[in-house]
Amino acid sequence: MGTHVCRKQMLRWMWRWSVCPVAVRRGHMAFSSTQEPHQMGFSETQAKEMHEGATKSHGKHVPSVLTALLLLGLNPSSILKIMQKCPEVYSLKGADLQQRIDHLRKMGLVEGSLQRMISHYPKVMLLPVKRVNMVSRLLREKCLFTIHQVTDILRDSPEVLEEDLAQLEYKFQYAYFRMGVRQPEMVKAKLFRLPLSELRCRHCFLERRGRYQTPDKKGQTLILNPTLKDVLCVSEETYLTQVAMATAEEFHVFRKLMAREQEEEERENEYSSDEEDKDDDDDDGLHRSKRNTGYKKDRK
Repeated sequence: MGTHVCRKQMLRWMWRWSVCPVAVRRGHMAFSSTQEPHQMGFSETQAKEMHEGATKSHGKHVPSVLTALLLLGLNPSSILKIMQKCPEVYSLKGADLQQRIDHLRKMGLVEGSLQRMISHYPKVMLLPVKRVNMVSRLLREKCLFTIHQVTDILRDSPEVLEEDLAQLEYKFQYAYFRMGVRQPEMVKAKLFRLPLSELRCRHCFLERRGRYQTPDKKGQTLILNPTLKDVLCVSEETYLTQVAMATAEEFHVFRKLMAREQEEEERENEYSSDEEDKDDDDDDGLHRSKRNTGYKKDRK
């Protein structure tokens, strides 16, 4: 059934809800059968699966959630796929979902982009507005991306919204300072789609083979570095044959070495942290000892 027809069905449904103000005011009208989703534009098979999913998730606001998704322009098939990917959506409140959708619109995610983002990464609907704002603020204030660039990052890499903020900032700093890459190129290469470990591995492999060089203060290098897009936005096979000029076996051995180096770094950091804590404890004990000695001396 087309989206236009679904919207007409939704208007009928919203009118039906208006005759039951108590249920609407309380915000919960659970599906009692497969008839409700079927009347909202879902096929009988889709309605059955939707009803089963709502029952398993104990969703009390499913009609209002489906209303928000249908009015967003998503068709029943797309909505069903979203629910299959992320069953937690059944447990949302329609009002909360609508608030989050409206907030994403305010951040510049227009029609088309917003639907693709939600279809690709439904978990974005579970994230509070506060969390989205925190990530957006970090990208703007700490990483100095423009508002438009932040919108592009959220559209292309919505997973960034769940990433640890310290790790997110470190990934930016690594690309900026170690690789000499600027913000527009990061956005173009979809930097934040890749884990930090993969970014470091691909970069360091090129660096140790003499195929990548950190630019100096003037942004100059003695060799021509590959673009970040050529490093990240290609398959491993293409990366090895066209960028690194190496074999899969060489890269596999290097991965193991990198993993071992990373483990050693983490152990050293933990040891340093423990030593600092011990020194702090010793200093505290020394200060307490001095205070106690002075106190006794004054008493005499």
